[in-house]
Amino acid sequence: MDAELTMKVKDAARGAGADLVGIASLDRFEGAPKQWDPRYIFPDAKALITLAFRIPRGVYRGAEEGTHFWQYPALGYANINEVAAPMALRGLMIYLEDLGYEAAGIRNCGDTGPWSCISFQGDGLAGDKKIGDGGWFGRVSHTRPVKPDLPAPDVQFHFRIAAYLSGLGEIGFSKIFLTPQFGPRQRFAFCLTDAPLVADPIYDGPPICDRCMACVKECPGALSATETVKVTVAGRELEWSRLDEGQCWMAYASGLSEVNPFLPPDALKDIPDGEKIMKGEKKVTIAEAFEVLKRVREHYPMVPPNSYYPAMCNGRGCMRACMVHLEQKGRLENKFHEKFRKKTPWWHGK
Repeated sequence: MDAELTMKVKDAARGAGADLVGIASLDRFEGAPKQWDPRYIFPDAKALITLAFRIPRGVYRGAEEGTHFWQYPALGYANINEVAAPMALRGLMIYLEDLGYEAAGIRNCGDTGPWSCISFQGDGLAGDKKIGDGGWFGRVSHTRPVKPDLPAPDVQFHFRIAAYLSGLGEIGFSKIFLTPQFGPRQRFAFCLTDAPLVADPIYDGPPICDRCMACVKECPGALSATETVKVTVAGRELEWSRLDEGQCWMAYASGLSEVNPFLPPDALKDIPDGEKIMKGEKKVTIAEAFEVLKRVREHYPMVPPNSYYPAMCNGRGCMRACMVHLEQKGRLENKFHEKFRKKTPWWHGK
């Protein structure tokens, strides 16, 4: 492996716009299910380059104050996924190609859109299934392996596990990835390459997550303090809260009045137990959540007030509460002159 080349590639990635860069060797994915193994995307790849793009803290400000909700999904989500990351990936890919190496970029398209066979639950099974994202509720996709020994397209891999294997940090209790620089404030893009790059060691620094449970306390009902998921990755056991995906999607995609002041009080009146669902008093499955939110959008096209993934909860527990705690404890390298939260949050008074 070429240490000098590795340094040049990392400099090129940062120069293209990435805030953090880590590299994983592909053998670290040994044991991953076929559908989640990036080696099937580029069998001759020698390394996976992980690019992290920070989410500016200020994009959460309006939702924190309860006065402006669309800057996080616009600038902390869409701008990174659709503009910053693809541009940086293209620059890095061209740089590697000019050196004579192949580079396959993997951007965050979401694993629930019509371009992917992976369901929201991530079962990765082939066949007909209903899938959905911000604009494609209920769309049916079909996929099958092109050869018996291959997984069905599109192969997807677990971005947070990939970032972990690239040495950038750890997966917190909320299942959100945490870096020592920015805590939960980043998104990822990746590049598979046959360049002989030196892998970074898996993160072994001071623990970032201290299991304070602030994420669980502030999440609108999707995280559990007691039910967890454990996986073994590169010989290490990782554990995080079991996520109630239906409840997460209801909060994220604008179906809970607790986090969405744009939602009319009678929005779910024609849905069984609609009022309880809207108030978070009755949890729904992910399939039920898709149907509820589809009907909300049919009747109230201005909910939510943006054209990308709505993200109406603005990461209230998994991102904002976590960030506040980590900053208070002085665990993050990215420092600010002022605290993010100086008063009781508006939703505590409801």
